[in-house]
Amino acid sequence: MNNRDDGEARPDTGGARQQLSDPLALESQICFALAVASRGVIGAYRSVLEPIHLTHPQYLVMLALWQHEKLTVRQIAQLLRLEPATVSPLVKRLETLDYVAKTRSARDERIVEVTLTSTGTQLRRTAESIPGQMMDKLGMDVDGVRQLHVVMEQIIANVDAAEAGAS
Repeated sequence: MNNRDDGEARPDTGGARQQLSDPLALESQICFALAVASRGVIGAYRSVLEPIHLTHPQYLVMLALWQHEKLTVRQIAQLLRLEPATVSPLVKRLETLDYVAKTRSARDERIVEVTLTSTGTQLRRTAESIPGQMMDKLGMDVDGVRQLHVVMEQIIANVDAAEAGAS
C-alpha cells in the first residue's frame, strides 16, 4: 500500500509489472489513462483561467471564436464536439461577462450567431500566455506538446472512423 496526501492508504497496483501480466489491470487500460490525464489537465487549467473568469468549456468556446470571429451556436457545437444544448448555456455565461454577443441571423431567425465583443477581442491578448503557462504546469516543451497532439489527433480520427463504420 502507498500513502496518499490525505493519509489514506492506496493499494499498490504493481505498475508496469502488473500491466504485462494482467491485461485487465487498471493501469493497462487506455480509458483509465485518458480519463485521469483529462481530469488532471482540465484541473490544471482552472488556476490559469480563474483570473479571466472562464471555465475550461467557456475557454474552448472563446478559442473557437478567436479563431473564426463569428459562428453559430451549432457551428461552435460541431467544432467542440458538443451538443448545441450544451453550448447555449456556455454562450449565455460568456454574454453575461460581455465577452460575446448573440444575434439572430438575418436570413433565418432560428439561427443564433455569436460574435466577440471588444472585451472578448481584447481578452485574447491576455489568453495568449495560457498555452505557455500550461506547458510549464505540465512540464512539457513545444515538441512534446506537438507529439502528444499528433497522437491525440490520431486517436480521435480512429474513433471517428470506427463510429462511421458502425453506422
